[in-house]
Amino acid sequence: MEDPAAPGAGSPPTNGNGNGSGKGKPAAPKGREAFRSQRRESEGSVDCPTLEFEYGDADGHAAELSELYSYTENPEFTTNRRCFEEDFKTQVQGEEWLELEEDAQKAYVMGLLDRLEVVSRERRLKVARAVLYLAQGTFGECDSEVDVLHWSRYNCFLLYQMGTFSAFLELLHMEIDNSQACSSALRKPAISIADSTELRVLLSVLYLMVENIRLERETDSCGWRTARETFRTELSFSTHNQEPFALLLFSMVTKFCSGLAPHFPIKKVLLLLWKVVMQLLTKQDSLDIYNERDLFKTEEPATEEEEESASDGERTLDGELDLLEQDPLVPPPSSQAPLSAERVAFPKGLPWAPKVRDTDTLVGLPRPIHESVKTLKQHKYVSIADVQIKNEEELEKCPMSLGEEVVPETPCEILYQGMLYSLPQYMIALLKILLAAAPTSKAKTDSINILADVLPEEMPITVLQSMKLGIDVNRHKEIIVKSISALLLLLLKHFKLNHIYQFEYVSQHLVFANCIPLILKFFNQNILSYITAKNGISVLDYPCCTIQDLPELTTESLMLVVFKSAPILKRALKVKQAMLQLYVLKLLKIQTKYLGRQWRKSNMKTMSAIYQKVRHRMNDDWAYGNAKGKKKSRGKSRGKKQKKPEVDILSPAAMLNLYYIAHNVADCLQLRGFRWPGAAKAKKGKGKT
Repeated sequence: MEDPAAPGAGSPPTNGNGNGSGKGKPAAPKGREAFRSQRRESEGSVDCPTLEFEYGDADGHAAELSELYSYTENPEFTTNRRCFEEDFKTQVQGEEWLELEEDAQKAYVMGLLDRLEVVSRERRLKVARAVLYLAQGTFGECDSEVDVLHWSRYNCFLLYQMGTFSAFLELLHMEIDNSQACSSALRKPAISIADSTELRVLLSVLYLMVENIRLERETDSCGWRTARETFRTELSFSTHNQEPFALLLFSMVTKFCSGLAPHFPIKKVLLLLWKVVMQLLTKQDSLDIYNERDLFKTEEPATEEEEESASDGERTLDGELDLLEQDPLVPPPSSQAPLSAERVAFPKGLPWAPKVRDTDTLVGLPRPIHESVKTLKQHKYVSIADVQIKNEEELEKCPMSLGEEVVPETPCEILYQGMLYSLPQYMIALLKILLAAAPTSKAKTDSINILADVLPEEMPITVLQSMKLGIDVNRHKEIIVKSISALLLLLLKHFKLNHIYQFEYVSQHLVFANCIPLILKFFNQNILSYITAKNGISVLDYPCCTIQDLPELTTESLMLVVFKSAPILKRALKVKQAMLQLYVLKLLKIQTKYLGRQWRKSNMKTMSAIYQKVRHRMNDDWAYGNAKGKKKSRGKSRGKKQKKPEVDILSPAAMLNLYYIAHNVADCLQLRGFRWPGAAKAKKGKGKT
């Protein structure tokens, strides 16, 4: 017999629409299959690796500085150094920048600022590049990345104290108003990095100064702390009858989006705008700013005196005085009084309608109700937004008696007042750029070009150059998305703290500009691969690229890095087959130097396996790619011919090295310089090893 509960038993098959006609399969298996696929997707999301992400206002100091430069700009580091050295030799004889006293350094900076005020654009650009080299840390005289970052910070404070920031701000105004550069950029069919050279140099100097001065450390001197506060005040208010710096950068963004200045380096503008707003609004990059401003979020229990004062304040705020909360004038009857034996029966409902007009008062209610309401008021959370809205309502009700509200001139209030009249245009411009940087956005002819400051003057002609440019473009878009999203979050957070209506006004214009579907556009993709993708080459990042000679990139090694083959190859090592493991280790060895120091630290077992199993050359630098070509400090010992260090070929290290590279006795003797008769002679310059 057929089971009546079984699907399709005793009934004709359906076609999925509920009718009995057609040759389709039952609808239940389709539903089960959809449920299974949904379940597989949900279970697959659980297996996703945990992302190492630290929530903060900004990334590390070195990472924030490296994102300022694209890989296309790397040759300009050498140009900046050459301009500085040419100018420095004409002013200072026989010394280097790091050897000068502080007074001599200040005198040289003053001379640079004097030579900056010339009519010739070429001479002015050379001097500006010399200043940029100082802000970059005079890397030609440093030995390590730490030294570059230290001297960059020192030089930026020195440059600010000598008035460099104001001078470069005036030059930036001149370049923004340069109609000739705008018209020439509009006439070009394709805009490249060469069209924004002057702007990029000026914005780089300003960004380095803002970022280095913004960074707070415990070892900072009193002079640096005072300079930081002065700098924050200078950014807040307008100087020389000009608008504040943040509004100037906002105007650059709107001008770029309107198509009037397509040559603007928009990534540098957005990064600088983000850091200027951060310097204005936050004294410290702390995520506890809500707890610092919101007294109701403190976790410390309030004392009895604070509770009493709070309850008094609530009574006055409610405009009522609960008489029954005070001590009763007539004492309650004693509990020992005899109760009446006869019980009075009350009706279930009153025969008339209640005359209650005020539902907020507690008069007439029992004392336990008063106590519970008092406890509720003491421990009830009241947000700053609720207090601000209530104050605004009271001001609207009694404008004459309460008078005009006194608004403190905080940096956040000054910024909002300056942005208020053009706030819709600012939000639309930011979202336009964010849309152009979205990974799923299609190229349109009428869309804005955000790649003007990353595309080289000559397009790549080889596969290697094309792959490198592709990584640079993806990295460029990621940085733009990061800067815009961080800027919007920063504005929303601080406007909400300043006043809830400011936050709602900005949020309203974001919604009007279709911000919600734009954010959903970012999530409408393989979000895990988008988040975990690493579009970068560590050896080409600042300041690493300034200290060492850049390694020679090959197409094979770069393709392995681009396709993220390292984790795939590591999983292949689980196969216990000698030849497979050997060639996997060889492939990992090729790309090890490009994966960064952090990858090598976290994969020491793989590094050890490569060292033991793969054949190496004598001067192979696969394991220490970031330390290649470090420059010696060029102090007083420059010019002396250094002796080559003597190597003991019988030392334990040399013998261990020989053990791994020599596979038989003939190799051992040949590597030590004792060749067999008739063996091929070595080339010139390769003698004993």
